[in-house]
Amino acid sequence: MSYYRTQYSPQVGLGGRITPGVKALIIANVSVFVLQILVGQFGGRTDMEQIFGLTPGRVIHDRYLWQLVTYMFLHSTGWLSHLLLNMLMLWMFGTEVERVWGTREFVKYYFLCGIGAAVTTCLIFPEGTTIGASGAIFGVMLAYGLMFPNRQILFWFIFPMRAISFVILCTGIELFSLLSLQDGVAHFAHLGGMLFGFLYLKRVWRLKQFWSGIRWRLRRRRFRVMRPEDENYPYH
Repeated sequence: MSYYRTQYSPQVGLGGRITPGVKALIIANVSVFVLQILVGQFGGRTDMEQIFGLTPGRVIHDRYLWQLVTYMFLHSTGWLSHLLLNMLMLWMFGTEVERVWGTREFVKYYFLCGIGAAVTTCLIFPEGTTIGASGAIFGVMLAYGLMFPNRQILFWFIFPMRAISFVILCTGIELFSLLSLQDGVAHFAHLGGMLFGFLYLKRVWRLKQFWSGIRWRLRRRRFRVMRPEDENYPYH
């Protein structure tokens, strides 16, 4: 898999017409959210989150491996903005990425980032339950920033900035938020989704290719363009 770091002229980045993969993911998330509300009417919301939410202890000790995937489709029913913001970001960033990669590659990347966020959470927070698609969406946002670095993003829908700057800013906010983990937000999951997405995009698992790329970049800096009129021009 390869991606294109397209240098578009600055323009406001909006998702545009929804793509099949993004549409399916949004429908799935909204449907599960409605199901959570219905189940909650009968007092079963907590049981649903314990079975399908990400509980590291159950994943590691009880082999509830499906939670590495199912937790992404659950959202807090008492915090509607959680679902709305995630779906808005999925539409804004995901549709552009899917158009370039195709539906199959995009969906694979989405789940890879989400599962990566879950693995990060299990390694760092063995207790508690995590729900939400934010880890996967942060990975999609990273891919968008690398592909369209000069696209303009409206931060808080007011302040324009380059897409890559937006990604860096969001990463910085998440890192700063780690100083206080009492806000109920899974910041490590967000960063884990971005980390796994970055490793996948850079093909880090192909160590030989990854190391060759680093060596090429280091050697490239040693070259200097010379003009014929420069002194000591190397004619050999």
